[in-house]
Amino acid sequence: MTAANTAARVPRGQYRFGQAARMEWIKLRTLRSTWWTLALTTAGAVGIAVAVGLNTKNPAGDLTNNALAGIVIGLLLTGVLGVLVMTGEYTSGMIRATLAAIPNRPLLLAAKAAVFGGVALAAGEAASFIAFFAGGAALRHGISAPTLSHPGVLRAVVMSGAGICLVGLLGLGLGAVIRHTAAAVAVLVGGVYVLAQAIAAAAHPLIAYMPISIVANSLGTTQPEVCGGKASLCPHFLPAWAGLGVLGLYAALALAAGGWLLTRRDA
Repeated sequence: MTAANTAARVPRGQYRFGQAARMEWIKLRTLRSTWWTLALTTAGAVGIAVAVGLNTKNPAGDLTNNALAGIVIGLLLTGVLGVLVMTGEYTSGMIRATLAAIPNRPLLLAAKAAVFGGVALAAGEAASFIAFFAGGAALRHGISAPTLSHPGVLRAVVMSGAGICLVGLLGLGLGAVIRHTAAAVAVLVGGVYVLAQAIAAAAHPLIAYMPISIVANSLGTTQPEVCGGKASLCPHFLPAWAGLGVLGLYAALALAAGGWLLTRRDA
C-alpha cells in the first residue's frame, strides 16, 4: 500500500493525526536511506565502543561513558536523516502532493515528528544498549564490565539513546526551516559540532550547553565531573535531566520555527 492509496481512503481535508502518521510511516519505511543511516548509527556506536573498550586500562574511569563514546557519531547521522525526511520532499517536489492531501500543515509536521521521532528513539536506544554491552565485553586487563544495575548506568544508557532521537528531531526542524538539504545539513553540523569548538575557545562555560557536550558529558556519565588544572578552564556540565531538557528545548524550538514557517510559505 502506498501513501497515495492511504490518502484516497479519506476525503480531502478530513485527515486526522492517525491517517497523517500512517502516511508518514509509509514514506519513511520505504526509503532505503532510513535503514542504511540507522544501521550505520548502530554500527558506528558499537565499533567505537569496542575500540575504546579494548584500549581501556583504567578501571576507575567512567566505563559506561567510555562505552557510549560512539553515540556522538550517531548524532550526526540521525540529525542528517531528520533533515532529509523534511527536505527530501522539497527536492523531489513531493511536498506539493503531500500538502494537497493534508492541507493542515501543523498536523503534517506533527505527524512527521512523531513518526520519525519514534523510529529515531528506537534506533537510538538500540545503538546505546548494544554499544554498552559490546564495550563492556571488549574490556581487557582484568577490568570488570559495568552492569545496568550499577548506580546511574541504566539512566546513562537510556538517556544517550534519547539524545540521538532529540538531535534527529532538531534536524527535522532545521529541514522545515531551511528546506534545502545542503544548507540545513551545514547548519546542523555547524551547530552541533563546529560551534561547540568555537565556543570552547571563546566562551568556555557555554560549552556545557552545546548538544554534543550534553550527550557526551551530561547524559552518558555515571560519575561526578572531575577537573584538573585551572578551575577557570573547567566547564561545569549540566546534570543529566537538565541536559536532556535543554536538548529537548533545542528540538522543540526548531520544530516550532519550522511549523510556523511551514504555515506561512508556499510549497
